[in-house]
Amino acid sequence: MDSIKSFTTRNEELLNRLLNIWESSVRHTHLFLTEPDIDALRPLVTQALEGISDLFAFTDDQEQVIGFLGVQNNKIEMLFVEPAAMGKGVGKALLAYVMQELDVHLVDVNEQNPQALGFYEHMGFQVFERSALDEQGNPFPILHMSLK
Repeated sequence: MDSIKSFTTRNEELLNRLLNIWESSVRHTHLFLTEPDIDALRPLVTQALEGISDLFAFTDDQEQVIGFLGVQNNKIEMLFVEPAAMGKGVGKALLAYVMQELDVHLVDVNEQNPQALGFYEHMGFQVFERSALDEQGNPFPILHMSLK
């Protein structure tokens, strides 16, 4: 049975699995990123995974993590799903869970990732602000979204 698990401690095996999901998801959805961009982001993502306050993973019937979501200060900081599991309700289940369990009402989305924008709009979020640069100062516009 599929389930959502919370991780308060993170071991190397879990972090490696989540990093692999992040990378395969990014390669599938963030087509604007180059190899050097992905290489530069990898250590930042590892650091974020280690330090984020609330980390949830969606596991399949074999207890394999196929998607994860991280929340910090009522804001979704990361939501990534294994490409083979995209469109099958994994992201929706994770998002619905944290919306119910935590007071989550904010998320940032890369403007150049129309799949994510459409997903969050479908889930009730709307854009309230746009930044021309991402957190690292790169020219990847960010859309700041909140629940309607």
